[in-house]
Amino acid sequence: MNLWIRKAYISSDGKWNMDVFHVSDLYGNKLTDENLIRYIEKSIETSHYTKSESYTGLTALELTGTDRVGLLSEVFAVLADLSCDVVEAKAWTHNGRIALMIYVKDRNSGTPLDGDRVQHIEGQLRNLLRADDGYQNDTWTCVSYGGNTHMERRLHQRMFMDRDYEKKFDYETSPIVSVQNLPKRGYSVVNLQCKDRMKLLFDVVCTLTDMAYIVFHAAIRTVGETAFLEFYVRHCDGNPVNSEPERQRLIQCLQAAVERRTVKGVRLELCTADRPGLLAEVTRILRENGSNIARAEISTKDGIAKNVFYVTDANGNLIDPEIIESIREKIGINDLSVKEQFPISCREEIEKEQQQEPQNHQGQNGGGTVLVSLGSLVMRNLYQLGLIKSYF
Repeated sequence: MNLWIRKAYISSDGKWNMDVFHVSDLYGNKLTDENLIRYIEKSIETSHYTKSESYTGLTALELTGTDRVGLLSEVFAVLADLSCDVVEAKAWTHNGRIALMIYVKDRNSGTPLDGDRVQHIEGQLRNLLRADDGYQNDTWTCVSYGGNTHMERRLHQRMFMDRDYEKKFDYETSPIVSVQNLPKRGYSVVNLQCKDRMKLLFDVVCTLTDMAYIVFHAAIRTVGETAFLEFYVRHCDGNPVNSEPERQRLIQCLQAAVERRTVKGVRLELCTADRPGLLAEVTRILRENGSNIARAEISTKDGIAKNVFYVTDANGNLIDPEIIESIREKIGINDLSVKEQFPISCREEIEKEQQQEPQNHQGQNGGGTVLVSLGSLVMRNLYQLGLIKSYF
């Protein structure tokens, strides 16, 4: 729905749960569309909301492996050669690893792939993902009839299982994360500071959940382009973080969760009539022009392909604009467009208002950094709402 969460308070003390979200649209405007508001209400009220109708009768392919330039092009070429149509797909790269989730169907019959064919495709894709860096690569396939898997949630899980968080981080650009215990309250307090972006809260909460941490209280706040998140958590066994290795692992996993979706490179949007082999052709052109696909979102509906690619050069740097124009000429000037990463200009009024507020929430980077706590803010609000008896 492309909603921007400006501020949020979360509390689940006792048997009650109360979440408050201050949201706007992508352009910083208040939501006025009554149909959208009703849709949000209906989605929240439905405890197991999914877009199952989109994936009914498709074969879901999940892949993880070592990333390299041109890999995505090779994957789509294999699927095209084996008469598979890609209906929807997402691909993430991080720390030299890649995770893909692809929904396909048989090109001729439009039905799911049978078991023997799935095994053949799995073998072909496993060969592509074979690497020599000591990682144990994994290719996993299943036939999906209900389509009840959230693609982005599953990508987080695949990369987490692939242990992409273990490689070294750039501490000058990585999100700032601290974890401290409150022994008297029995909580671990997780603070995170990074550049604000769409779906940031989703990525962090998914990772905490996958690591078996339960969020009891939380406060989220944005100041300019910076987001401050604070969570009061316990492990599912009821205990806070109880060892230094566990604390370091939690920090690394949260840093990885934020960085997986961080925008890399130039955003290219393709919108054109779908045809067999389209993805293989487009990604081949990108590869042959020395560009690397850092992230991809593929969607096909009613015969129209709407694809998004975030591309860099082979070294992960910004790609030359002249190369981008050459790519557009080969694919189609009217079909492939260059888009802003984020519509920053639309936030000017909101940021102007926020910049008038005290700036003491901006922590300083460095080893052993302890972020300025939002605990007093969240606890005071929870106290005023009558959800807790006292606050710190």
